[in-house]
Amino acid sequence: MRNELTADEVGMIRLVLVDDQPSVRQGLRMRLTVEPDMTVIGEASNGLSAMTLVQQVALDIVVMDVEVPEMDGIAAAPAMRDSTPQSAVVMLSIHDYASTRARAHAEGAAAFVNKSGAIEVLLATIRQVAEHRKTETGTRLFA
Repeated sequence: MRNELTADEVGMIRLVLVDDQPSVRQGLRMRLTVEPDMTVIGEASNGLSAMTLVQQVALDIVVMDVEVPEMDGIAAAPAMRDSTPQSAVVMLSIHDYASTRARAHAEGAAAFVNKSGAIEVLLATIRQVAEHRKTETGTRLFA
């Protein structure tokens, strides 16, 4: 957990991962860190610790499971948007229902990705959200 950027991180998409399953966080970290334009700068296992973490680090995107303890991802999204307006939340869920997507969208998530989908979808979504954040279009990506 750091608030300073190294020379190697400048221009990188800085990510925070939030999932209550350590194996999911580990798998995401391993896959995302091989991307030349992404770096994982922090992890949390629940919504409350995620809220604390995002206020302590310079980040671009929070990749967050919808169902985490102590404040689910949908409840955390508007709070994160308010406390760190420069960042965006990409929701992940195995429960890819229209109602879940609608709730995430209504609460300010920038995008929603099905956990069961191909990793390329998550990678593309992260890059699209990061690009939209740079241009400040405010566009949110929901399929």
